[in-house]
Amino acid sequence: MPPFSLKMNHVAMSMPADLLDEAHRKEIVAFWDEVFGFTEMPTMSIDRKRLILSCVHWDQFIFLIADDEPMACPRMDHFGLSVGTLAELEGIQARAEAYRERDSRVDLIDLHMDDQGRIRIHSLYVRYLLPMMCEIQWWEFMS
Repeated sequence: MPPFSLKMNHVAMSMPADLLDEAHRKEIVAFWDEVFGFTEMPTMSIDRKRLILSCVHWDQFIFLIADDEPMACPRMDHFGLSVGTLAELEGIQARAEAYRERDSRVDLIDLHMDDQGRIRIHSLYVRYLLPMMCEIQWWEFMS
């Protein structure tokens, strides 16, 4: 085993420059802030080129970059996040559902549970304007 610890620091996705213009950046930031509490790192934003969303802590982020050949992937390609409680996961579901009522571009796969016996993995998937889904999990350890 390596003598160091690793943690995920960011996920990067390429997008069409049109989706990183001022209007679309505002839409992306509004959704990810309201549903997840992610905030824009405004000093890093460049119109039609780059948007970085801080994922609760400054060294964990989503890096969106313009490209002439942007990322395209199947619906279930995703990156993953975890929460500390089932209530937090249910809160994300509720906020995503509320946002979807105002904006049909929210793609949501409802909360479900995968029972592995000693571990139950509760998760949901959500996407909004980004090429990849985001899966959010809470792991319930059984005694």
